[in-house]
Amino acid sequence: MKKLQMVDLKSQYDQIKDTVNQSIQEILDTTAYINGPQVHQFQKELETYLGAKHVIPCANGTDALQIAMMGLGLQPGDEVITADFTFAATVEVIGLLQLTPVLVDVYPDTMNINIEAIEKAITPKTKAIVPVHLFGRAANMDAIMALAKKHNLYVIEDNAQAIGANYTQADGTKHKVGTIGHVGATSFFPSKNLGCYGDGGAIFTNDDKLAHIIRGIVNHGMYERYHHDVIGVNSRLDSIQAAVLNAKLPLLNDYNAARRLAAKKYNDAFAGCEHIITPSFDEAGDDHVFHQYVIRITNGKRNELLAHLQGLQIPCAIYYPIPLHSQKAYADARYNEADFPVTNQLVKEVIALPMHTELEDDQIAYITSTILEFLK
Repeated sequence: MKKLQMVDLKSQYDQIKDTVNQSIQEILDTTAYINGPQVHQFQKELETYLGAKHVIPCANGTDALQIAMMGLGLQPGDEVITADFTFAATVEVIGLLQLTPVLVDVYPDTMNINIEAIEKAITPKTKAIVPVHLFGRAANMDAIMALAKKHNLYVIEDNAQAIGANYTQADGTKHKVGTIGHVGATSFFPSKNLGCYGDGGAIFTNDDKLAHIIRGIVNHGMYERYHHDVIGVNSRLDSIQAAVLNAKLPLLNDYNAARRLAAKKYNDAFAGCEHIITPSFDEAGDDHVFHQYVIRITNGKRNELLAHLQGLQIPCAIYYPIPLHSQKAYADARYNEADFPVTNQLVKEVIALPMHTELEDDQIAYITSTILEFLK
């Protein structure tokens, strides 16, 4: 059995190394390190893949979220509603822009933002909703967009974990997540389903005016060199990272299919274990791309299981151990623990297991049998 890893980037690289190495060598030879042909190629190909009018590459996923909010013209004091159970970057940028984060609970089955909780949290100061497609699963975008329309709010999709996932709307049409709201943001951190070999990100929108504003923001507010028309930042995807992404993008659907197949094998192995709740998903569908495979341990022994697996050098992690509303940086007297029953339970139960495109059957069998033996 190969060595177990949470993410096996080396094996993935071995499959595309010739393409990657040749592209990087071309960049080194031409010295087009910033905004070179590789970046323009990636932008166009990702627009085609997503079915989005505009893709604006940037330096990382956190920047993508911040720039999206800047592009929408959100002002200090405006309230932005997002999920309590997610990575801090989602709320971090809200604070950086002096906006007011409003955290709400999630659903226990999908772990995505709770629609009823969103509606309850809306006030006259609310200006935007940030749904997170957590762990690779599409949030309920029909309901979110309906709420946004009803209350005249922006929707900023945090798509850092779900690139390539589809959302099927009530009328049966499918759209890539990240392209349904007013603007979407994603990350190309190396461990993502579509990851580069450093930091990278992108912003998506079908709004021509918003895309124009964002293109200026990512480049110091410039549309013409040394003419600064808006307040901007320095956030660009470099050519070497774009070269890696160009090699991987044609394989993204295959990568995601491999992750769904691995998730099915995990689920099948754990079926019938009363102490494990596995992630539900439509095996014939494509609304979940399993950036993480996360189970819930319901007998109170999650921490003991974590230590047991680590002792056997089986990679695992807790995403996420502390709710955002309990973090020092985001604590607020407005929050009531009674408003977060699901998140407060999830942080005690969740554990993520190895998930990547190169998982092999014997590895999954070893991981699952070890867990089942411990829990019996």
